[in-house]
Amino acid sequence: MTSYQELSQSEAQQLAHAHIIQSDAEALEIARALAEQFKHHAVQRDAERLLPFEEIEAYSQSGLWAMTVPKQYGGAEVSSYTVAQVIALMSGVDGSIGQIPQNHFYGLEILRNTGTEQQKQKLYAEVLKGARFGNALAEFKTKNAAQKQTAISPVDGGFIVNGEKFYCTGSLFAHRIPTLVKDEHGREFLVFIPRQSEGLELVDDWSGFGQRTTGSGTVKFNHVFVEADDVIPFDAAYSQPTISGPFAQIMHAAIETGIAHAAFEETLIRVRQARPWIDSGVDKATDDPLTLFELGRIVADVRASEVLLKQAARSIDAAKPQPTAENIAKASIDVAKVRAHSTETALKASSKLIELAGSRGSQREDGLDRFWRNARVHTLHDASRWKYYFIANHLLNGVLPPRRGTL
Repeated sequence: MTSYQELSQSEAQQLAHAHIIQSDAEALEIARALAEQFKHHAVQRDAERLLPFEEIEAYSQSGLWAMTVPKQYGGAEVSSYTVAQVIALMSGVDGSIGQIPQNHFYGLEILRNTGTEQQKQKLYAEVLKGARFGNALAEFKTKNAAQKQTAISPVDGGFIVNGEKFYCTGSLFAHRIPTLVKDEHGREFLVFIPRQSEGLELVDDWSGFGQRTTGSGTVKFNHVFVEADDVIPFDAAYSQPTISGPFAQIMHAAIETGIAHAAFEETLIRVRQARPWIDSGVDKATDDPLTLFELGRIVADVRASEVLLKQAARSIDAAKPQPTAENIAKASIDVAKVRAHSTETALKASSKLIELAGSRGSQREDGLDRFWRNARVHTLHDASRWKYYFIANHLLNGVLPPRRGTL
């Protein structure tokens, strides 16, 4: 267990002027190049739990962490599908790197919906320069995930935050930590707390067997002062129709779809190297009829997840200009479909990779198990069984799905 007060071994760096992306096409081009770069040492990072500080710095300086900033504030405002494709690409080469910016983009979406003009100008400008936002949303010690105990209280000149958060993905790499708090009246706010704030402690105690380098540990707040300008309404993003919920969820679906796609591509490589089963009567594993059967099933599922991902993103983007209860419900249901499907596909594809590679696929130095471990841990974010329930309840009974970031 390690406490962190800086972004790396050295003193926290001043924000550099990051590249500013101009279009969806440029975002995808940069993402493809970075994904190739991040492939290097991915197995080692996972095996030795080497936190990817250099990779995340390159990722944010590339301009990709600012790609959702609205055009009127100087960003590219890329589509939800482009965001999903970028996250899927990164997740395919390193599941942790794929997940780290998820709540950064989520925080920017809450800002777009409920922030003041002054707050938008301030925080968007920081992100365009290369600032990274982590998160402190979930809590570990409450009876269920919906309950929150971290509190915000007014004082002269601002507010005080006290509490403790867990699963704080990306916070070890962040310049600000958007923190979900409640006031004395039960209202929820998102507080964009600078990571160097006095009384804020980051603890690197994430011990999950997958997604090992996401930095998803504990953040403690001991009488942390925050300025009023850093406090943004959170509950308002869900009391009215917004894309906040489906947008948060499609990024999770993209992580799983990316892992599934990469696991399948790796399976093709390993099957070409494998020996056929002794009862197959063929000389090459690529001619083994039952191996081909399994490969056919996997590629169909992977492709289906990719199509569902695109369909869900299109629904989000269609609802974004003028959100209503109906079009947000459609977007949420479409996202629920891909979340449920991608959960099962990522687990199946990553497991079949090892099965079809044969006993040699279990060798530690190859790290093939990381695909399954990453998929298994990430898919615990939400229960796919409840997604199927919301889909069917909407289809059969016309019941609109709940508005929240965990549908």
